[in-house]
Amino acid sequence: MTAAPSSDLAWRGSLPDVRGRLEFDADIAKVTWFRTGGPADVSFRPADEEDLSAFLSGLDPSIAVTVLGIGSNLLIRDGGIRGVVIRLGKGFSGIQVSEDSIIAGAAAPDRNVALAAAKAGLAGLEFLTGIPGTIGGALRMNAGAYGREIKDILVAARAGNRSGRIHEISAGDMGLTYRHSSAPGDWIFTEARLTGTPGQAADIRAAMDEIDRTRAEAQPLKTRTGGSTFKNPPNEKAWQLIDRAGCRGLRIGDAQVSEKHCNFLLNTGQARAADIEALGEEVRRRVLETTGHSLEWEIKRLGEPAMEETS
Repeated sequence: MTAAPSSDLAWRGSLPDVRGRLEFDADIAKVTWFRTGGPADVSFRPADEEDLSAFLSGLDPSIAVTVLGIGSNLLIRDGGIRGVVIRLGKGFSGIQVSEDSIIAGAAAPDRNVALAAAKAGLAGLEFLTGIPGTIGGALRMNAGAYGREIKDILVAARAGNRSGRIHEISAGDMGLTYRHSSAPGDWIFTEARLTGTPGQAADIRAAMDEIDRTRAEAQPLKTRTGGSTFKNPPNEKAWQLIDRAGCRGLRIGDAQVSEKHCNFLLNTGQARAADIEALGEEVRRRVLETTGHSLEWEIKRLGEPAMEETS
């Protein structure tokens, strides 16, 4: 597979000094759940919020910046990602519990936040155990599951903009709607303040265990998948529309619509990102033709096609 080269990588020689880790031509496919896709020109893992802010303020504003979490609801195209990919790591994964609130770093896995809340006897965050991502990604898309969303528990968030300035924003100012936030697209979330209500730890864990059981029964866990592929149209379930269109088990190469839950696409072997995206588009075409509904991608698709796909 041939990645599309950058036209000029001279800018990589004048990157700001950092305390975190910089890597050129980084293999970022290995951190995505699909395990496919091309490299990033540069990968940066900042040490902390200060390091992130300094890097952004010193980076040439013409250089594109892309943020990755744990790579769950994501497809990176085969030509890779131009510019800098920022991945928040250990310095952004802290979780602090205080009375009825939790301060969680943007890199904290959603499930870890739910577990911390349960241990502290805070109810209302159980649904996070059913979201395979991080708090940063949950803020960006108002992630939700099992009848609740981030907007139901969010008090405020912190984020750095493209020039490195750190902002604090209240939940009410984020424009959170179904799988959407109106926060500026160049903001990189670094932290969230969440709230819960007092509850019994045993009851909270029981609710989380029920979510885990339901997921295991209904979803293709422990597979190379991007999670829920399409948003649910109003008053409809995407998986039901896909099933009605006869797409359960549909394949393009090693890309397959899951037999278990047909709103999940799978990499069953050596699928290229192009195969997975083409399969998704074929599903959309068949659903529109069969049901009249136009499915909207929930999975974020980033990067460029490989050279052979554009020649």
